[in-house]
Amino acid sequence: MLLNLAKLLLEDGKTLECSVEPELQEINFRMGRFKLLEKKPLELKIVHLGDKNVSITGTTELVFEIPCGRCLQPVRYTMPLELERTADMKLSEEELEEVLEEKCFFVGEQLDPEVLLYNEILVNWPIRVLCKDDCKGICSRCGANLNTSSCNCDQEPKDPRMAAIQDIFSKFKEV
Repeated sequence: MLLNLAKLLLEDGKTLECSVEPELQEINFRMGRFKLLEKKPLELKIVHLGDKNVSITGTTELVFEIPCGRCLQPVRYTMPLELERTADMKLSEEELEEVLEEKCFFVGEQLDPEVLLYNEILVNWPIRVLCKDDCKGICSRCGANLNTSSCNCDQEPKDPRMAAIQDIFSKFKEV
């Protein structure tokens, strides 16, 4: 759904407030494809600052299903979003992309809230999500989820000279 800003651009200081229901069902980018479980409407406020410059603010909350960074079990991740953008609509789409350093959310005098939302999701995407802080991860040999079961892969006797180093690795396990 595109929002037509032609009437807004006729008068300096004019404001457009609207609520847009995101059409997004999932997000797909280099990190993978992630399902959107819940979404709240995107509450937008667009203000014409003058000379075809607009200020865009908005809020929403999205819930994604993201795999745990250690055990790969699905985790519900809530992403509250607050966006603030200004843009010069006199510029072409290519110039706007260069200035904003993201995919352009304007098509002529229309605003595409889906592209705006997509850009904001990418900026706020978490580096890693854990199912719980003390997640044990998966066994590097057999792939068993160490949170739900144990495996017999690590039952070999350990060298006592390596005990101190083994303690360091077990405290800071990053699987």
